[in-house]
Amino acid sequence: MEAYNAGQRIFGENYVQELVEKREQMPKDIQWHMIGHVQTNKVKFMAPFVSLIHGVDSLKLLEEINKQANKYNRIIDCLLQIHIAEEDTKFGLNENELHEILHFVQNDKEGMKNIRIVGLMGMATFTNNQEQIKKEFTYLKSIFDKTNQLLTPNFQLQTLSMGMSGDYPLAIECGSTMVRIGSSIFGTR
Repeated sequence: MEAYNAGQRIFGENYVQELVEKREQMPKDIQWHMIGHVQTNKVKFMAPFVSLIHGVDSLKLLEEINKQANKYNRIIDCLLQIHIAEEDTKFGLNENELHEILHFVQNDKEGMKNIRIVGLMGMATFTNNQEQIKKEFTYLKSIFDKTNQLLTPNFQLQTLSMGMSGDYPLAIECGSTMVRIGSSIFGTR
């Protein structure tokens, strides 16, 4: 509430259950972002209100978001998560999977009307090696620039989400338009 009272109106959450609970407790003029990994069976809980899902990492998940958004006559904005880290624990699409999804979305004229892909998202390797992080951010920016030439009504890249509390200055330097800095603002979990 302190952040809300200071004027903040966009909030993100890592877990669907916490997103739903906080939405019930907070004022209704907040735009809610789901920034954590999403399981397809959890989409139904946030579909009535979520404004942006950051970590879409499969066609199956995108189809479920579309299906659930359709039930509420909504269009849900999504960021496709690209795997840029050297860590296997991070989620995301590789470039081939990204292009397969984009091809599907662009050619599915009837089915994917309740989602809008508005950008890409990636998480760098958790390391102090700034050159490694910069290489990963630069790679994601290059994918964003190449992919941004393939515009359709439900695919219009505006957002490049990369950078968190520990690496956001470098992310901004590399072209990020959205950073996720909750730990810097609210503290660590």
